Amino acid sequence: MPRYDFRCRACGSTFEVSRPMSSSDAPATCPEGHDDTVKLLSTVAMTGGAAAPKAAGGCCGGGCCS
Repeated sequence: MPRYDFRCRACGSTFEVSRPMSSSDAPATCPEGHDDTVKLLSTVAMTGGAAAPKAAGGCCGGGCCS
């Protein structure tokens, strides 16, 4: 289930809410009970160790160039 970050305008706390994507735009109440919250823009950083596939030989990946 996706997590969404919110910030409370009243007390300034930042918190996460797990909910279905269909409810992503629903308002959230901060843990202190305030209703004046705003959904934050989340960024996702994806890193990995996989290298790009290597073509094997020639201009087309094999055999077309002599």
